[in-house]
Amino acid sequence: MRAQGAADRLTTALTEASPSLLAYLQRRVGFDDAPDLLGETMVVAWRRVGDLPADPERARMWLFGIARGTLLNHARGERRRWALADRIRGHAGADAAAPAADEGSEVRDAIARLDADLAELVRLVHWERFSLVEAAEVLGIPASTARGRYARAKDELRAALGVEVR
Repeated sequence: MRAQGAADRLTTALTEASPSLLAYLQRRVGFDDAPDLLGETMVVAWRRVGDLPADPERARMWLFGIARGTLLNHARGERRRWALADRIRGHAGADAAAPAADEGSEVRDAIARLDADLAELVRLVHWERFSLVEAAEVLGIPASTARGRYARAKDELRAALGVEVR
């Protein structure tokens, strides 16, 4: 009976968090891959149903943590695929110019140039509307570390965007 209770709680948590999780994934990988990654996130959550926190907000953050792991696995796979494609094309040494940023994307471009951990922290705080403490929990780091990284990210973004601090 205990397993049924956890399954019911997970069903409720997934039902409530799925729109936010899908938006989180869409902002990171686009509209094509996000539904598949949401499905993978759900499968992992079902496999780990015994780890589901009882508190609904903690359960939501737990699901975001699983989604982040799914994203990291996806990114590793993408990097491997691109590396293989580069080797196949014999692309070594060719100049690969980055596409010009379209108007209004300066901030997204600046965030993308941050260290991956800093960029993810900024995205969780500003796009997913987590507090620094909640984002730290999703990332699996102490809150004090998150505060320091967030301050560093803001400094780097200001420098990249040419914003002066008064």
